[in-house]
Amino acid sequence: MGFSNAQKKAICHRDGPMLVLAGPGSGKTTVITHRVRYLTESCRIDPADILVITFTRAAATEMKERYEALCGTASRVSFGTFHAVFFRILKLAYQYSAKNIVTEERQAQFIRELAASEGMEPEDENEFISAVLSEISTVKGERIDLCHYYSKNCPDAVFRRLYQGYEEGMKRAGLIDFDDMMVLCLELFQARKDILSAWQRRYRYILIDEFQDINRLQYEIIRMMAKPEDNLFIVGDDDQSVYRFRGAKPEIMLGFERDYPKAKRVLLDINYRCTEEIASAALRLISHNKKRFVKNIKTAGSHGREVVTRIWKNTAGENEAIVREIQLYLQAGVKPEEIAVLYRTNSDPRFLMTKLMEYNVPFSTRDTVPNLYEHWISRDILTYIRIAMGSRKRSDILTVINRPKRYIGRDSMRGENVSFEEMKAFYRDKDWIAERIESLEGDLRAIGRMSPLAAVNYIRQGMGYDGYLQEYAASRHIRPEDLMELADQLKESAAAHKSFKEWFAHIEAYGQELRRQAMRQKSEAGAVTLATMHGAKGLEFDVVYILDACEGVVPHSRALLDDDIEEERRLFYVAMTRAKKRLHVCASEERYNRKTEVSRFVAEYQADPLPKKNRGIAGNVG
Repeated sequence: MGFSNAQKKAICHRDGPMLVLAGPGSGKTTVITHRVRYLTESCRIDPADILVITFTRAAATEMKERYEALCGTASRVSFGTFHAVFFRILKLAYQYSAKNIVTEERQAQFIRELAASEGMEPEDENEFISAVLSEISTVKGERIDLCHYYSKNCPDAVFRRLYQGYEEGMKRAGLIDFDDMMVLCLELFQARKDILSAWQRRYRYILIDEFQDINRLQYEIIRMMAKPEDNLFIVGDDDQSVYRFRGAKPEIMLGFERDYPKAKRVLLDINYRCTEEIASAALRLISHNKKRFVKNIKTAGSHGREVVTRIWKNTAGENEAIVREIQLYLQAGVKPEEIAVLYRTNSDPRFLMTKLMEYNVPFSTRDTVPNLYEHWISRDILTYIRIAMGSRKRSDILTVINRPKRYIGRDSMRGENVSFEEMKAFYRDKDWIAERIESLEGDLRAIGRMSPLAAVNYIRQGMGYDGYLQEYAASRHIRPEDLMELADQLKESAAAHKSFKEWFAHIEAYGQELRRQAMRQKSEAGAVTLATMHGAKGLEFDVVYILDACEGVVPHSRALLDDDIEEERRLFYVAMTRAKKRLHVCASEERYNRKTEVSRFVAEYQADPLPKKNRGIAGNVG
């Protein structure tokens, strides 16, 4: 096959460090596999001396298969993830086995038990556990002194006890996590120069894919392994570094030539994926980042339509238009699997999915979409409605009786079904509590006569549930806006239905669809792909829609620092460059009955200001 001059230069690099900047669709996997072939066939390097590192098992498998297909023989080259490489080192040094690697379920169990011992019973237990484990990973991966770490999810003293308890529990059980693998490898190499030397002789050539996603510990270990020859061949794109929340440091790639002054650099400067119009818009966007390698990227010469940017009055109009346009694409002969809708977080496509179901458009999700109606806030509000409709289950009453606080104890409720009269009798010596029970009864009678929308509003405002959410957010160190937005999403769902019966039927159908999606996740033939911007990395589609390009969504409302905004811009750049032929960027002026602003990124990628005629107009997709 024919290679560009830049690709040839990278493939035929022999010894010493090299930095390969590989933009979207520039053929980086081809470069890596052909360079390995060049080393083994042209340079007569023993295949066993070569190590190719990727970040996922799927990528390692694909790389290995492509290399073996290229050479027509089984490979003695080592292909693996960082974790696989580090575990192999520890396995030989310490006789670890797979039984020593902690499972996600066991990690969660450790934190759940430790939180309970602290008297913590967070409603969002799974989110809390995930967040605490992420913070533990940050402390380990960044090698932060625990005394100088300030938790985002609970009081600092509590987090320190959770961290120490987790570490003690892991040691007692003889378990290690992925961060331990890195720490133990680094400490092993620092303490045992003989073992380090053996691994340096074992792998004389190291190639790393997606280098922009590397973290500090991984980099330190790899630098030690690559000595003394420093045959380190790194491939990546600093503009696609989007995993800072996992510890990835794009600064490492930016500083590679400082660490290796003799390193050669090559830019794979041809984008073989996107049309000129899409690539140019994406480059205009990413050029607003300050911390990056400046790149002059060309396309292979294909041209198409300009990026279509449209703004609707609200998200309902946005979702309706997207689904109708997808139908037009399908009627025009575009295969469903060549169409994707990308969004910032996995909760963003909830109402789009409802609309796709309504129009019978087949779709598959690459990321697990959480069920809005199973979130604890939704469960609370829906439980109030069930009680208003006649439920007297003790479990239902206990769920909401003190949300907001009414000071009603579980001792006042006997048996599987609850009697409000018996509850009032229990508190006959405390008139003020009995009055609260009577007030609750009146509220429930009122809710039973309301529409779903009015009921949600009444529970939140009239009964004080929003005040309860404010208090809960303060106790958990989380933003009340995040809880309010979820309640707003439930409210928007309620507004689409005239009766509780109709709404509950929709909730059941939606849950069934999510369960079906969970059984067949990832892109599949005959279905439109729905994916987060992170989940779409590495993929490509003929037609891409970017959903909800609004301030607070992308860039995310939590992105406050300059580095955060640059990461969000890189994420938007990744989303844009998934499109081969057509790119639609969509936004709305109102989300959940609140005014929103169009994302700053829209103006940054546009050569000209957005014309008014494009606001809310579906246009021709042919």
